[in-house]
Amino acid sequence: MNETKILVEKITEGIQEKKGKNIVIADLTNIEDTICKYFVICQGNSPSQVAAIVDSIRDYVRKETGNKVYAIDGLRNAQWVAMDYSDVLVHVFLPEVRDFYNLEHLWADAKLTHIPDLD
Repeated sequence: MNETKILVEKITEGIQEKKGKNIVIADLTNIEDTICKYFVICQGNSPSQVAAIVDSIRDYVRKETGNKVYAIDGLRNAQWVAMDYSDVLVHVFLPEVRDFYNLEHLWADAKLTHIPDLD
């Protein structure tokens, strides 16, 4: 398994650790001129859960892969937080903000993988 796929897997586990829901992985590897290879999109029910998911991803990925996040944006109000792992961009939303921006459908050609919620 290549490094980027392992990274996506560890990001997903970090999200699940804090009960992040509705995880979608958008595979952009076959699309030209994209800023990254994968988007990982999920949601938390409150700003505090969104922040906890972001912390969990950051800690989990660093512990499991040694990768550090390059940038995190949006933590101040924690409605939409973007995390930049270069080849992978992670988006953690509040549900209503996610519905509004509808990132999954920006790339019609992306292969979307829906990860079942852990309960």
